Amino acid sequence: MNAPMTPGLRAAIAAGQHLKVKDGTNLDPILRAIEDNNKAVDARLKSIEGSAQKVIEATARLDEMDQKMARRGGVGEASSQPETWGQEFTSAPELKEFAAQTSRPGRLRMEMKTTLTTSPGSAGALVRPTRDDVLMMPRRAVMVRDLLPVIQISTGSVEYPRQTERPAGADTVVEGALKPESAMAFDMVTVASKVIAHWIPASRQILDDEPQLAGIIDTELRYGLALKEDQQLLYGSGTGANLLGMVTSSTAYVAPITVAGATMIDQIALAILQTGLADLPADGIVMHPSDWARMRLLKNTQGDYLLGAPGANVEPRLFGLPVVLTTAMLVDKFLVGNFRAAATIYDRWTARVEVATEHADFFVRNLVAILAEERLALAIKRPAALVYGDFGNVA
Repeated sequence: MNAPMTPGLRAAIAAGQHLKVKDGTNLDPILRAIEDNNKAVDARLKSIEGSAQKVIEATARLDEMDQKMARRGGVGEASSQPETWGQEFTSAPELKEFAAQTSRPGRLRMEMKTTLTTSPGSAGALVRPTRDDVLMMPRRAVMVRDLLPVIQISTGSVEYPRQTERPAGADTVVEGALKPESAMAFDMVTVASKVIAHWIPASRQILDDEPQLAGIIDTELRYGLALKEDQQLLYGSGTGANLLGMVTSSTAYVAPITVAGATMIDQIALAILQTGLADLPADGIVMHPSDWARMRLLKNTQGDYLLGAPGANVEPRLFGLPVVLTTAMLVDKFLVGNFRAAATIYDRWTARVEVATEHADFFVRNLVAILAEERLALAIKRPAALVYGDFGNVA
């Protein structure tokens, strides 16, 4: 292969045409220029060889990518797919001409006609959708437990003495007369703890690969326990595995005094009076959010809202007492009471979540059972402290 001449070599040869051959020393610049030219040519050839090697490696990587995409597309689908960049590059005539040249430039330029798309045969396998936060179902506030005192216990049941007769024989006494005798009686009440529980199956792989999912399951299972607990604390029947709830044990609402044209707000006031007359002044009110909205919309004869202007942030309170709004309470019903004195929650097991493989064939199937449970007792100690009533059609 004839080595190309550099500009320096051409200049040296032109100058050497005027030199005499017998003056050998004057040939040194020409020889040095030829040597430098050969070195430059060798370096250029090495650069071309390196570029060719990179092209071969890039072609191999593109071929491998094409094969992977073809495997993802399924058998028999490749013919209906557009050519990928890798397929177009390796089959291009420009590449074949470049490889066949004995003297070739160090760079190959070629226009790629295939358009990258989101189809599986193109760049679809490389496209990942944006992952937003998990959208959970709405939750209601769980607040019935907060009304009651809570005691931690280490036994399966609770006993407490309940007074059934109060000393009531006190009277005035004349000098020298016998003093009257009174009597006081108690009985022992036993309350058994009940279990609230539920579980779901899950694969061990998904829990290992998605730590966020494990946290969601834990939180949701505990929330499910709280929902059932709310219902049991209010409406538990007391039979079988059910708690004896506050509504079930309460005293029926009977207006202590007559109020003409009584409104919903008036009924609450009369229920508060009813507990006060039983020497158990109320400390809270429970109602459905719909009933609070009905009260919130009450107006006077001038059209002013009784509980505050629409733009005001009105805290749910009536006659100085907090109003607990929960959908666990039935619509058109209310519960007024001295909750701190009326009942006590005894926690045997606080809400907890456990994971185990000891269920059916879960171990050999790499499945786990995720169990959430709690164990508690509810003692209704003073039914007269709870008044349960019906709004009915009262405005």
